[in-house]
Amino acid sequence: MASGRPRVAVVGAGPSGLYAAAALVASETAVDVDVLDRLPAPYGLVRYGVAPDHVKMKSVIRVLGRPFGPGEVRFVGGVRIGEGGIPLAALREHYTAVVHAVGSAVDRRLGIPGEDLPGSTGSGAIVGWYCGHPDHVAAPLLDTPAVAVVGAGNVALDVARVLARTPDELASTDVPDAVLDALRLGRVRDVHVLIRRGPQHVKFTPVELRQLGDLADAEVVVHDDGLLAGGALDDLLETVTDRRERANLAALAEWAHATPGHATRRIHLRFLRSPVRILGTDRVTGIVVERTALGADGRVRGTGEEETLDVGLVVRAVGYTAVPIAGLPFDPDTGTVPSVAGRVVDAAGEVVPGEYVTGWIRRGPTGVIGTNKHDAVETAASVLADLPALPPPAHPDADDLAALLDAHGVRPVDWTAWLRLDAEEIRLGAARGAERIKVADLQEMLAAVHGLPAGGDPR
Repeated sequence: MASGRPRVAVVGAGPSGLYAAAALVASETAVDVDVLDRLPAPYGLVRYGVAPDHVKMKSVIRVLGRPFGPGEVRFVGGVRIGEGGIPLAALREHYTAVVHAVGSAVDRRLGIPGEDLPGSTGSGAIVGWYCGHPDHVAAPLLDTPAVAVVGAGNVALDVARVLARTPDELASTDVPDAVLDALRLGRVRDVHVLIRRGPQHVKFTPVELRQLGDLADAEVVVHDDGLLAGGALDDLLETVTDRRERANLAALAEWAHATPGHATRRIHLRFLRSPVRILGTDRVTGIVVERTALGADGRVRGTGEEETLDVGLVVRAVGYTAVPIAGLPFDPDTGTVPSVAGRVVDAAGEVVPGEYVTGWIRRGPTGVIGTNKHDAVETAASVLADLPALPPPAHPDADDLAALLDAHGVRPVDWTAWLRLDAEEIRLGAARGAERIKVADLQEMLAAVHGLPAGGDPR
């Protein structure tokens, strides 16, 4: 049935999309909002990108899910838009406007030899694995005593921290049982974090960095080439005024001067080191690292001095980019859809009517979860301002959308169906003493949302 109100589709049920949906329905303009996602579960990056031991950070889910409770926003899960799914042009026939909130899901590459060997992976795959993402159920190669993580941001720390935790520390979190089993069988004892710049330049947040010192059976080893030694540290602190950077330096200096303990696992923070090539024939057997130096202009340069680390797994955590959206302009340099105040613009700077972006696909993979709210509110304001001038869709009825999904073989997941999966995860968690345990297998997710027994046909 058609309501007579404008209809807006938000593609992507992560923080940016849900903030946008909430802003749309909170306005004085009467508008129908559907949030579509290719997975049968909402919350995107919060569910599948926040480390399992960051429980407090995940509490934002209570805010993000509020509009679904009273039915202000409709969840339509299990729907892929674009390649392999429903064409964007077909979707536009059912909505006055479309807000794209699909994020940046592709790991950036290092561009070095050996990067395609088994045992070389992006952080997206390993984060997705321990967060229970159905695209990443295969465990990484953990049959190795040492791992290299390349990166100087919080994602690199997340990966290092999770790999250095004991399985018992993670048993109370929402990681799938298969993840715990793989970690119990794993042999990882040394995690080398490779950072091409100096300790004053890292992008870590102090809270995240300090967490490395709270692990049950792991210690932090700082390799700083003397930059954090007495007089050198004093000189360094004179050049640093940012509170975050000074807090990071204080933590790093404390570890650099600490006496080695008796932990069986170690996280090595190796500053001024850049990967040159990954070694191996059938899989990763090592990584060659070049020592770097900072020039007077602040740029990092290689010194030609190399060393080899014997590692069997290399994880690159050097940022993300997005997949182009068929039918929309795309800037490969920034990995974003060009926009002005959330309105998509073409190569000539002209607005593409009815198309909007928010979150990482709009600004690139920067900021924290809360950063998405500002983007979303601005984009929603643009949508609301434009709605009176936008033509109504050719098929405004909700029943018409159901017919479109059925024609593409899609059985959508509504909010009530998602709550069945939510309840099942909570039930599984209770048996392990955890708040929940993620269901990672897609067929098992679909069976749960549709109320089928394990192994039932979800179609």
